[in-house]
Amino acid sequence: MDRIAELHAAAVAVQQNAHAPYSHYKVGAAILTSTGKIFAGCNVENAAYPQGACAEANAIGAMVSAGELKIAAVLTVCDGDVLGTCCGGCRQRIREFAELDVPIYASDRNGVRATFTLEELLPYSFGPDHLH
Repeated sequence: MDRIAELHAAAVAVQQNAHAPYSHYKVGAAILTSTGKIFAGCNVENAAYPQGACAEANAIGAMVSAGELKIAAVLTVCDGDVLGTCCGGCRQRIREFAELDVPIYASDRNGVRATFTLEELLPYSFGPDHLH
């Protein structure tokens, strides 16, 4: 199985656990680290709307909790006809741990629908390198 297929399987599996009683928009995300490990997360909504957490943020939290700090690829799974991509906040969260050429795969349950680099999704971004 190739790595993209592994990411997709992990994101689809965790998407089923999403807690989305308000938007009914379940998202799964999987991150491949530079050491080859995969971390997944799903969105978790809250009745106090700004207190929810995106799938990508939860996957990053799992990654960091495990001591990993370098993202090599990101894949998200969203349902619906409209292509789903990472929100602006998650693009910035990914930027903290990824180079600008890192691929971000936008998928549905059937597979990858589009591939972007982080730089394409977050042009002229502000990152850790600005603070050195």
